[in-house]
Amino acid sequence: VQLQASGGGLVQAGGSLRLSCAASKRITVTNRVGWYRQAPGENRLLVASMMRGGDPNYAASVKGRFTISRSVAENTVSLQMNSLKPEDTGRYYCYIGQSWGQGTQVTVSS
Repeated sequence: VQLQASGGGLVQAGGSLRLSCAASKRITVTNRVGWYRQAPGENRLLVASMMRGGDPNYAASVKGRFTISRSVAENTVSLQMNSLKPEDTGRYYCYIGQSWGQGTQVTVSS
């Protein structure tokens, strides 16, 4: 399965972005899906994930601000990011099952 991530960009602190991850094949509610963030000099962070149709999980730093969702009909996984902070800056990678997207850059200015 090939994944195409999009939606990144430059935004001011307090703004919002919606990342999208489009799969080339059908996804199901049993697929594990999620988003990681990689920032220079930092460890990779699992920002949000959803396991086999269960409740989503979020990193403490984004809880209450980010929302992960999936659309089986559209074969996409999305990450709605609100109240963005400069520390949210990084390259965001999506995964669905064992497949990974190429990443999309998010830059939040102060």
